[in-house]
Amino acid sequence: MGKNGFIGSEYGVTGSTLKLFAIITMLIDHTGAAVVGTIISLGNLRTANYELYRTLSTLYSLMRGLGRLAFPVFCFLLVEGFFHTRSVRKYCERLFLFALISEFPFDFALKPTAIYWNKQNVYFTLLLSLICLWMLEELRAKPTLQLLAAASCMLLADALKTDYNYKGVFLVAILYLFHDYRSYQCAAGAASIAWENYAPLSFLLCYLYNGKRGLKLRYLFYWFYPAHLILLGILRRYILPAIL
Repeated sequence: MGKNGFIGSEYGVTGSTLKLFAIITMLIDHTGAAVVGTIISLGNLRTANYELYRTLSTLYSLMRGLGRLAFPVFCFLLVEGFFHTRSVRKYCERLFLFALISEFPFDFALKPTAIYWNKQNVYFTLLLSLICLWMLEELRAKPTLQLLAAASCMLLADALKTDYNYKGVFLVAILYLFHDYRSYQCAAGAASIAWENYAPLSFLLCYLYNGKRGLKLRYLFYWFYPAHLILLGILRRYILPAIL
């Protein structure tokens, strides 16, 4: 182990590898929700073809389960990004911009109606988590105020009904607090999201992070998130109903 618990640069995985892993598992999750779930519901398979219904239901569960691996990795990378960014303010601005850009695609692909106020996309969770980290860092000498700041961000995430709500902000705060001790960080992170099936397994991969950025994929997730949701939404709302 090197500084801050990093595995030597010749071993382990880079930040870009983690990001690609999270993107792929997120895509699997959303495809399961938007496409496989729609086929099951619109095809009336439970009565028309029970064997196919069972097969697709198993596939649906598997895809959604794999999707649980994505969010903890994004949280881990957010914390790493916080410690390496040149400007936390600009980082927040980017997250806020893409939270706005992604809200309609999120509802369009995954929610009952194209405009759905009862759930906000994950960018809002990451934004509030980053603001939480910013305040925790600025208030390092004032633990009581740190606690109040973290609680405020969690309450706001819950009030706004962001994806993963206060639990997501809590996970990021835990990863921040244990940042300098990789083993403890991953163990605490896994415990913090143990309520979500399979999600703790993500920290086995995070543990192997070697502190290197890897490929320059800075804006890949920013644009991939709304773009893939738009495509899935078109499949779910227009193409599949026309052929089933």
